[in-house]
Amino acid sequence: MTVPAADVAVELERLRGTVATGFAEVKGSLAVLVERSARHEQDLTQLREATEKDIDALRTDVEALKRNRWPLAAVGALTGIAGAATGVVSLLTR
Repeated sequence: MTVPAADVAVELERLRGTVATGFAEVKGSLAVLVERSARHEQDLTQLREATEKDIDALRTDVEALKRNRWPLAAVGALTGIAGAATGVVSLLTR
């Protein structure tokens, strides 16, 4: 039983078409994945830049708050001295 050459040629051509279609689908899928990967990478870079910018702004705000805070030790010392002076004056005026 031999298979006619024409039938073999037709089957080989059909197989070639199937393989070519499969490769085209795989190439298309890979192209989509590469595009998504590039887009995610770009989004990540933008997010990282925005986050660094926000962190720098927060650092600036914290430094400004540190510079403008009240000198609590000096205020406490002055309050203590004023209280002691008031006590001495009230004792001497009796």
